[in-house]
Amino acid sequence: MNKFLVAAPPSADEGPEAPRPPPRRWHRWSRIAVELDGHIDARFRHRESRRLLDSLAEIRTFEHKYYTHGEERCPTHVNRMINASTFAGCYHSAREGVSAMEFDKKGIYLASVTNSGCLTVHDFETLYCSLYGPSCSLPDDSSNYVLHISNSMPLCAVRWNPGNQDEIVCSSSQTDKVLLFDIGYISSAPTEVLQKGKTKFHGLCSESRKGLTDVAFTPDDKSRLFASGLDGAVYMWDRRLSKTHCVELTALPESQFTSVKLNMDNRTVFGATRNGTIHVWDTRGGRASAAFQSHNEVQPLSSVKISRLLGKIASLKEQSNIVSGEILSIDFNPSCSYQLAFHLDDGWSGVLNVNTFSVSHLHCPPPAWLEGVDSVLHKRKATWLSTSSIYAVGSSSNNGIYALDFHPDTSSACHVDYNEETKGSEENQPAENKFIPLSERVLSCAAHPLSHDIICGTEFSSLLMVSQKYETVRDPE
Repeated sequence: MNKFLVAAPPSADEGPEAPRPPPRRWHRWSRIAVELDGHIDARFRHRESRRLLDSLAEIRTFEHKYYTHGEERCPTHVNRMINASTFAGCYHSAREGVSAMEFDKKGIYLASVTNSGCLTVHDFETLYCSLYGPSCSLPDDSSNYVLHISNSMPLCAVRWNPGNQDEIVCSSSQTDKVLLFDIGYISSAPTEVLQKGKTKFHGLCSESRKGLTDVAFTPDDKSRLFASGLDGAVYMWDRRLSKTHCVELTALPESQFTSVKLNMDNRTVFGATRNGTIHVWDTRGGRASAAFQSHNEVQPLSSVKISRLLGKIASLKEQSNIVSGEILSIDFNPSCSYQLAFHLDDGWSGVLNVNTFSVSHLHCPPPAWLEGVDSVLHKRKATWLSTSSIYAVGSSSNNGIYALDFHPDTSSACHVDYNEETKGSEENQPAENKFIPLSERVLSCAAHPLSHDIICGTEFSSLLMVSQKYETVRDPE
């Protein structure tokens, strides 16, 4: 902009030799620059995400009041009524709550599972358009969903097949089977069932440790999928070969895996455990010698314990007593491939830099006892917003979610090297962590892939829509 400005000629009072003041430095107009350049860089998105966080609020609640056959209520709604009448508002049941959710790639459908065993597929446009309808629920809530299936076992994970967006995969911590459903078929029975074969720790684990806690697909192959087990291994199936697993990613037998994710290269697998360790495998073989390795068993390439990495942060070690905690979920940042976010059972959230294997970001909310509330132990699952490096996770002690600034730079409010004294002017301040109060306690979150809408699954099996506030404009006439 400055190159188009022409200096004014000297006035008559000033001689030709009179010194001129230095040229004035104009501030770069960030919004105009974005429009002229046609490129939105990460720093601009980071600054503007503050306005996004300030606009988010709960705008609608969808209760789980569905029927299965005729007038028979589904197990999720039955458990909700039993708990409400028995405990008089005191929540104390592990058989209730939305345990996991995920959008498909285009954000058209939302799949969710509950601890009571219900799999539900919602049309997001139908949910969003109902915001402008009556505040009360629909007569029978039947138009709120596309598919509703009830199972006899609790479900803890749900994923869309990236190669076949009509297919959904679910797993349960009480069985060693993976269930696949096709939303094109209205049937309560799964279209395909995958199960574990004979494993390395087959005779060492009890029945309670044979469940599968999480599932993950490889984006480039719709036939290969992974599942994390409570028996100390992550399993891989190739559906073209067999309905039993073909590769076993092993760790110590006492490891109980809670979450599994694939890196962007689709070859590196990350698994989180209950003892606070993240294991890494390379499905191409890793550093272990092939001469001493089974054809269907892969040893871990590396392992890191989160509590040890946190102990290396001097400022944190001086203030807190760091103990090893369970990792409830892990997830890669869709806009930064080397950021692996983790969420712990004590409510802490952070980012593991997989290039350096160090913790770069951390958020430590006040403990429940400090705020005078009772902490309810639940499996919480977080989500990344698609483009803004914001991590949304339910609070462990209050009704609401934290929207955390995990921007991959020291200007992030959660960066371990962030310095309060280096803050710029109010205009240039980056996004800060924001707590969004909600009507119920949140167990799982899912962010729309194309917008900044967030769907939260609660302990009472409801769905809360968190989006930008809107106002109705009435015609003055």
